[in-house]
Amino acid sequence: MKTFHLKSEEVQRSWYLVDADGQILGRLASRIASVLRGKHKPVFSPHLDTGDFVIVVNAEKVQVTGKKESQKTYFRHTGYPGGDRYTTLSEMRKKHPERILYHAVKGMLPRGSLGRDQLRKLKIYARSEHPHEAQCPVPLPERFNLRSE
Repeated sequence: MKTFHLKSEEVQRSWYLVDADGQILGRLASRIASVLRGKHKPVFSPHLDTGDFVIVVNAEKVQVTGKKESQKTYFRHTGYPGGDRYTTLSEMRKKHPERILYHAVKGMLPRGSLGRDQLRKLKIYARSEHPHEAQCPVPLPERFNLRSE
């Protein structure tokens, strides 16, 4: 019997639609990251990009728990000496609400070229409109069977 090895051109990709309205940020990000990686598929390989495309709408309405709205900060550097810039979650929600979910999902994906390829399949929109109707996205199931029972 030969061992099955999946090739990248044999991967079947689907499009999923997620409504972030009222959902908790971390729980939603972990579900999205597992779909982007392809962990819900029986042909999952950690070294291949077997994941599906994910469209997130209403990203501005994602919820956080506790005091994260005022205490959570995002760091960036301008490239100049002393160029540290910190932005709180509430400021980020006003200016770029889609980046909140983007940063959360990015932190849950592998570092390197594989993670960058997987992150390109994530499409985030602050409101309910999106330009991907031609791909016929289906709603993301509440829970994929990630473990055999």
